Amino acid sequence: MNTPAPGKGVNKAVAIVSKPSKPELEHVVPELLDWLKKRGYRSVVDEETHRLAPNTTVVSRDELASHQLDFVIVLGGDGTLLSAARSVARAAVPVLGINLGSLGFLTEVQIEELYSTLEAIDRGARVVEDRSMVHCEIFRNSVCVGSYDALNDAVVGKGTIARLNHCDVYIDGTFVSSYKADSLMIATPTGSTAYSLAAGGPILMPTVAAFLVTPVSAHSLTHRALVVPDTSKIEIVVMTGAEQAYLSIDGQVGMPLLDGDRILCRKSEHTVKLLRVQKTFFDILRSKLKWGQR
Repeated sequence: MNTPAPGKGVNKAVAIVSKPSKPELEHVVPELLDWLKKRGYRSVVDEETHRLAPNTTVVSRDELASHQLDFVIVLGGDGTLLSAARSVARAAVPVLGINLGSLGFLTEVQIEELYSTLEAIDRGARVVEDRSMVHCEIFRNSVCVGSYDALNDAVVGKGTIARLNHCDVYIDGTFVSSYKADSLMIATPTGSTAYSLAAGGPILMPTVAAFLVTPVSAHSLTHRALVVPDTSKIEIVVMTGAEQAYLSIDGQVGMPLLDGDRILCRKSEHTVKLLRVQKTFFDILRSKLKWGQR
C-alpha cells in the first residue's frame, strides 16, 4: 500500500539495526547518522550498532517496538532483518533492508542505493508491503509453554544427528500424515524463498494467502511440500520417544521439544511491513536466483 512520507517536523525518528561484523559499517553508520540528522530525523541504534555511534541513544532490539519510529533501517543481511522485523511487527513499524550480505531476498537495496532510496522515502515515493507471519504455540501436557511469531518459517528439527524426526500433522483437525524426516517446517510466502526452497518447496508470491508444510529429507519419497490456505490451523504432534526435538523460529530463536508436545500454527495477527521503492518480486527473483534475462 502507498503511504505518506514521514512528517516534516522534529518528531521524525528512525532506528538503525546492523550486523556488527561488516567492516564497511565503520564509515556507513556515521555517514548515515549525519544524513538523517541534517534531514530532521532523530536516530536511535541497537546495541550491536552502538560502538559505531557512541553519542546516539541505544535501544535493544526487543524494546524498539515501544519507541515512536517512522521506520527501521537494517544494515546487514536477511538474518539481521528477520531479527529486527520480529521485534517491531507488533508496533507496525516499516523496515528498510540494506543488503550487506550475499543473497538478500529481504534486504534488497544495495549499499550504493542507500541514499537515493532514503531520498525517495523522505519525499513519499515509497510502498509499504505487508508480509504475513506464522504464529506458533507450544503445548506440553495441555499447558502453553511457549509462543513465537516467524516471518520465514517455524522448523521442527531432530535433536540428534543420527535419528529421523517423527511428527504427525493435522490440518484444521483432520489428520494429514505421519512424517519421518530430518525436519518439518511451516513456511510463509516470504519463507518460501528461504529454507523451504532449499528443501525443494515451491516459490510463492508474497501476496499469496497460504502456508507451506515442507518436509526436509523425508524418509518417504511421496512426501512433498503441501500448500494450505493461511486460514488453516496446523497442528504438529512431536513423537520423539526418549529423545528431544527442537523448534527453530526463523533459524534464530526457539526451544527444545519433548515427546507428545503439540505445536499449533496459525496466521499471526501481526504483519511485517517492508519498505519498498521500485523493485518487484520478480526483479528480485531474477537478480538473486540468476534467472535468464530477456
